[in-house]
Amino acid sequence: MIGAGVRRGGVLLKLFGLCVLAGVLVASLMLPAALGAGAAVNQTSSAMARMSTSLQKARMPLTTKVLDRNGDPIAYFYDDYRVPTSADEISDTMKAAITAVEDKRFWDHNGVDWQGTMRALATNLSSGSVEEGASTLTQQYVKNYLVHVVADTGMERHEAKETTVARKLREARLAVELERTMSKKEILTAYLNVVPFGNQTFGIGAAARTYFGTTPDKLTISQSALLAALVNAPGALNPNLNPEAAKERRDLVIERMTEPGNKIRITKEDAERAKKQPLGVLDPLGRPPSSCIGAGGSATNGFFCTYLRNYLNRVGFSDKDLEQGGYTIHSTMDPEATKAAKKAAEAQVPKRSDNIANPMAIVEPGKDSHKVRALVANRDFGNDASKGQTAYNITTRVAGFGAGSVFKIFTAAAAIQQGWSPEDTVPVPSSYTTYEFGHGQEWTVHNAEGVSSGSRSLRKALATSPNTGFVWLLERVGLDNAVDMAKKMGLRKSLSQKVDQEGRPSADGELTRAQFVKRTEQGSFTLGVDPVSVLELSNVMATIASEGTWCPPTPVSSMTDRNGDPVEIEEQSCEQAISPSTAHGLAQGLADDHKAGGTSHAAAEAAGWQRPLMAKTGTTQNYRSAALVGATPQMAGAVMTYSDGPPYDGICVNGSAPPYQCGNAVGNLYGGTIPARTFYPAMKKVHEGLPVERLSSIGKN
Repeated sequence: MIGAGVRRGGVLLKLFGLCVLAGVLVASLMLPAALGAGAAVNQTSSAMARMSTSLQKARMPLTTKVLDRNGDPIAYFYDDYRVPTSADEISDTMKAAITAVEDKRFWDHNGVDWQGTMRALATNLSSGSVEEGASTLTQQYVKNYLVHVVADTGMERHEAKETTVARKLREARLAVELERTMSKKEILTAYLNVVPFGNQTFGIGAAARTYFGTTPDKLTISQSALLAALVNAPGALNPNLNPEAAKERRDLVIERMTEPGNKIRITKEDAERAKKQPLGVLDPLGRPPSSCIGAGGSATNGFFCTYLRNYLNRVGFSDKDLEQGGYTIHSTMDPEATKAAKKAAEAQVPKRSDNIANPMAIVEPGKDSHKVRALVANRDFGNDASKGQTAYNITTRVAGFGAGSVFKIFTAAAAIQQGWSPEDTVPVPSSYTTYEFGHGQEWTVHNAEGVSSGSRSLRKALATSPNTGFVWLLERVGLDNAVDMAKKMGLRKSLSQKVDQEGRPSADGELTRAQFVKRTEQGSFTLGVDPVSVLELSNVMATIASEGTWCPPTPVSSMTDRNGDPVEIEEQSCEQAISPSTAHGLAQGLADDHKAGGTSHAAAEAAGWQRPLMAKTGTTQNYRSAALVGATPQMAGAVMTYSDGPPYDGICVNGSAPPYQCGNAVGNLYGGTIPARTFYPAMKKVHEGLPVERLSSIGKN
């Protein structure tokens, strides 16, 4: 009995509040000057009046859409899912449903429905409970706009919807002001663009897609009625969680759509047919995820999507900008290249392989931009490791292992820049001892198994990759010059990472990787022991193919704002990193790797590769990682296979069977195996339909 008394007391208190509120509203609207709050209300009304002609676009958070190079969507970024919709794009049935259930007299009142207010008050008093509200659609629009558009913080949103006389007074005054400055059609359209429909979905454009996979102009009576029903209590009436309550409310809306007095009515026969329709809600709902995980094709596209988002963050677009700005981003991602690279990467290293990653990056060269066409890996992009997924962007992050002899490119580049020719001779002894590195310490290097001794041209040395010859060459060109060359050509992030005294990545490090290599006189730099990014390796080859022009690897072709106007992206400018003649020399020097005697010949032949190509393979000590980089004048790519999980042992390759970690002593992973077997099939597919171009055109005057 005590509980019942408390409940009755609560109801009476609410009824008393309604009476007081109704009186205050009437008095305030008729005699605003009599209120101490009149000045503040007038200021707010003036502000709303100034905004009224552009409420739908001024500040409303809108969804940002990311498109591939063909114009197909690959991702969406948003706080609240919205799809702006004009009046002509909304069906009459939707307009009828929302006005019938939320504001039957919408077309007749001037923002505040005094008749409805008094009717609601009488109904509530007679029933002894709060059965009806009295807010018009215009008032609801004001509230929703203030809560979901104007408010930036949780506290502001709370204040914008708390039940107080002051808040109701403000809503009423603003509603009356809006009715003076906007037409009924504009107000109804604006309301339907801002009202929440549950499930992080706001506005009718998004709601039609989320619940029915359609557009607002195609909504049926049944669908319109259900969406209008959700406005009352989106959480409680969630049709997938509480279908019975949702149907009951939907049928009530349908019935009200038949009542006299509605400007837009349906017949009783139409209503009965609509009530017999199933809810028909999508399961799962059609709202796209607001992230790079879970979007259509995200298992493959997620690595590119993540890079694009991080890239835009770096050039000045915050997460809030992207999630509320309503941009359309035309990306550089090529879906066909992405598909081909993903297929090739996974064919060599299955996605569920234990602790072995096989990422690939493809970049299109150019003197004004280097467009990223594909970022993929054997692993899918996602959070479920048991399904072979990873949320780490292994295509762009600096891996924990090196690219091996790929780094000999930078020693060769320094030599060519200093006047060497690809045909100049390099001595290749079976072993070589030097005192030039490590502050005078003795260092003896040997060639990898299968690399014969004997002098050869720099061009032949790049194809056969003797360690001794390149350590000898590094002595002559200078370690600092080779490191500087690597950074200029594309290893900007890899060599700029902060490291500790042992050369390991560290946020508190005082030296960059490049500085550490120079200070410690790390001659093994030419053997590729330093951590590196697969994307940056690909961009190095794009720099050579672009006649020595380095550009930031960009994932964005163009960007427009919510109004379709171009948005300028202030990205880093392209640079002439190496001379065109040096690029020409490198292109000639790297032209034999895929030919007979080259380290990737077997993989190239198996794939049926026929085009001129500059390429270089590499393998690190203990066979923990290997890489291949390559490029034609039209496209550059890189693949890196490495141990990405404990025990981080060497990798064994046994024919066509999946590779596996097998221990440092018996590993046999080379750049000419898994990386090359991934690279050639993918790049062959990417080049289909492109003319055959010769490397001699690169950097030739």
